[in-house]
Amino acid sequence: MNRVKILCLFVMFVGFILAKPVPQVIAQQAVDFERDIRPLLHARCSECHGANKQMAGLRFDKKASALRVIVPGKSSESELHRRLISTDKAEMMPPTGERLSPREIALLKAWIDAGAIWPETETTIAEAKRADKLWWSLQPLKQPVIPSVQNAKSDIQNPIDRFILAKLAEHNLQPSPPADRRTLIRRVSYDVTGLPPTPEEVEAFVNDNAPNAYEKVVDRLLSSPRYGEQWGRHWLDVARFGESKGFEQNHILNNLWQFRDYVIQSFNADKPFNRFIVEQLAGDVVGRGNPAVEVGTAFLVCGPYDSVGNQDEVQQKIIRANTLDDLVTATSNAFMGLTVNCARCHHHKFDPIPTEDYYRMRAAFEGVIHGERALATQAEKQRYAEKTRPLEARRNELTKEKAALEKSIAERAKEKAAQVTHYPLPKITRHFNEHRFAPTPARYLKFKMLAHADNPKSAVNARVDEFEVWTRTRNIALASNGAKATGATTRKAEDFASANAYGVELVNDGKFGERWFVAAPAELTIEFRRTETVERIVFSHDRTAAPDTIVTGIGPFVTEYQILVSLDGKKWKAIADSTARPPYNEAHLIERFAPSVMSAEEQQKRASLEVELTNINRELKAIPALPIVWAGRFEQPKETTYVHKGGDPQRRGADVHPSSLAVLDGALKSFELPADAPESERRLALANWIASDENPLTARVLANRIWHYHFGTGIVDTPSDFGFLGGKPSHPELLDWLARRLQTYGWQLKPLHREILLSRTYQQSSAHREEAAKLDGSTRLLWRFPPRRLGAEEIRDTILSVTGKLNLQMGGPSFRLYRYLEDNVATYVPLDQHGAETYRRAVYHQNARSSLIDGLTDFDLPDNAGAAPRRISTTSPLQALTLLNHQFTLDMAEALAARVKQEAPRNEAAQVHRAFALTFQRQPTREEETTALQLIAKHGWRAFCRALLNANELLYVN
Repeated sequence: MNRVKILCLFVMFVGFILAKPVPQVIAQQAVDFERDIRPLLHARCSECHGANKQMAGLRFDKKASALRVIVPGKSSESELHRRLISTDKAEMMPPTGERLSPREIALLKAWIDAGAIWPETETTIAEAKRADKLWWSLQPLKQPVIPSVQNAKSDIQNPIDRFILAKLAEHNLQPSPPADRRTLIRRVSYDVTGLPPTPEEVEAFVNDNAPNAYEKVVDRLLSSPRYGEQWGRHWLDVARFGESKGFEQNHILNNLWQFRDYVIQSFNADKPFNRFIVEQLAGDVVGRGNPAVEVGTAFLVCGPYDSVGNQDEVQQKIIRANTLDDLVTATSNAFMGLTVNCARCHHHKFDPIPTEDYYRMRAAFEGVIHGERALATQAEKQRYAEKTRPLEARRNELTKEKAALEKSIAERAKEKAAQVTHYPLPKITRHFNEHRFAPTPARYLKFKMLAHADNPKSAVNARVDEFEVWTRTRNIALASNGAKATGATTRKAEDFASANAYGVELVNDGKFGERWFVAAPAELTIEFRRTETVERIVFSHDRTAAPDTIVTGIGPFVTEYQILVSLDGKKWKAIADSTARPPYNEAHLIERFAPSVMSAEEQQKRASLEVELTNINRELKAIPALPIVWAGRFEQPKETTYVHKGGDPQRRGADVHPSSLAVLDGALKSFELPADAPESERRLALANWIASDENPLTARVLANRIWHYHFGTGIVDTPSDFGFLGGKPSHPELLDWLARRLQTYGWQLKPLHREILLSRTYQQSSAHREEAAKLDGSTRLLWRFPPRRLGAEEIRDTILSVTGKLNLQMGGPSFRLYRYLEDNVATYVPLDQHGAETYRRAVYHQNARSSLIDGLTDFDLPDNAGAAPRRISTTSPLQALTLLNHQFTLDMAEALAARVKQEAPRNEAAQVHRAFALTFQRQPTREEETTALQLIAKHGWRAFCRALLNANELLYVN
């Protein structure tokens, strides 16, 4: 059979599998009246149909008036929609000026078809421009009355169901029937653990007739260590966790994985979340000496960090301001759903947050320094000190003794140097250096470098941009003249097109600007095409710079050297050296003249001290170091925090103290510390204030996040913004009930998970119903369970799980799906081959900022340059191409084939059944079995398994 026919058959089977109905994740774009419709009506309609003018007696800032031209649920019958799309000049709206865009018309159509939901309020469009302190999310938590459900079965006891049913009834909607057991266990397994259930777990649940069968599944999953990996990953999204610094250099962070493990362990232990908050803001204070708690402060520094450095004082202040802005943003967004960061330059434009609130919060973080610190128990620190203290004491003694000897030698060296009154050559420069000597025959010339500008004792790490060797008329060192340069290089640029970006080849290419990075031994050898008579050399570090120009950032230049020649490359003759020039500086002077003033006894003493110091340093290095973690350092602030007018650190405003935010004055007890309050007290006071039971935002935001991850959309659909520009709660009473419930459970999440998972709302079918979708196309009211596609990590974990390759090792250093290259800046090159060492859960992948990861980035793994409280879900051709053709998929297809053959060895039909059970948690239909066997007969097991791993049924959860 030719290749075309083979490909066609494969595509037919893939098409058959892919043709399984894709769950309708979003039937249409979710439209929110306050976010989408009210501003649109105000911007495009109120001029003619608003408070000041009512053409045709119609107002679009009043619900009753607007509904004269709107038929809820029927855009096709609504006069408003008809006029918006009309091309008849006599009736089209607006009659003049710019027409509404297709997107604006689509928003209005979707809103009308969804029931034209218009919250009952007396506020007009013109008035609804910003929130005040009466904004709903800033009010104390209410004690909602659990609604009674009329005409419903009396056995509905779960308050969650009663709130949902009451809202459905308001919109003439009915819930969906329960999901079948196979669907339900698959749904809850992914939700709680991020992994599919095994075929055996599915069958056990399907066949369990006990009334608490589902409860047992839920309890088993919540107690699984896989729970912490799944829900810890959610929190890492919110915490903007990334294992590289970001910005221009984006260097990798190899000691931040401990925070990831801390998060996973905290979720598995069901640590009270108010305690979890405090540990992340002040773990070093409440858990001093306990590394398992102190590591929580990595939350503060796990975001992007500009470590490039800047010598300009103004820029330094701006960079520092930006660094602290990340802390204010992360803390206020993650824990309270407030965009306090929007008040950095002025009062918040939409929420009642004064700019002083921004700097009150910043004052709490003023002493936070990005960096690493040792995390160990007091006993560990003591044992380490007992081992190192004697060695360090001895090293200090020897260092002092050596310094005294060096001082004596230096004084005599300077006296000796003062006796030299003339040098035949000028002082060394970075720009241009020429050294002439008697004409000498040579086939080889060696330039032995002894020191550079930053180190009088060694030339390693010096830079040379060009080196010339001249006869009377020609530069014979040029590669173009047949010469060959050899020498060791300290640096290799693997991310450059040329790996020799810093190589020795640069010294004789006839070009200036690119430099050789000198390694040990610090020697440059030039081999000429033939023996020549040489009489001078010329070398430079920055030939194109003007004389005496100081250029920073391009490394040190050679300051001491020796020139040797050879006819055979074996026997060398010294012909000149740098003693013909004045020493570069005092340190170089001392190093040059010291040997001539030292006695034999001093030379021996000096050598002995250096040997002993080397040995002590070796012993110290051999002692296992205390664990060093990128968890931040803390210093007492040097100045009082002040308002930056317009966000500019140079424009000083009023001083502010570390204190609670005025936006919540009246909602809970405030605090204010003195301007010079100890650094640790600042963070602890803020942490306790945020984690207080009285804080109405914290519990609401957390309860909403839990709901968001269970149902795909939160009760507030902007999980980190509970302000005016955020979404409005679809079920406000339920949100407050959940928040109160969370507090009742002592801020532990698992009991609240359990209550949600056991609700009928959660257990209902995800089947699409056309009539219900017309009223609530986005499923915000939960008339069915909202289906979803698996997340990036879940897809990879699933493929590894069903093929039997998933390594469930927990914790420890992260693995990488890229090759890491560092040359001042970091480069992340995706791996084409994913080895067995990468077959761990994706939460343990070292997710660097701005890195592209095959199979993860394609499926919307968020860029951790910032927080990702709500992941997007896109559909692109690249997803299909990657999943079908990447070597990882091909390897896993082979692994799945091997697994089913081993686990169902009887015959191919049984193996097909096993493959379906592993991937889809069900048995194939007769048609599927027949098609599968035909494909296997013609093209083998890998093609069949490859199709299964690309199926919609694998990638979606109903």
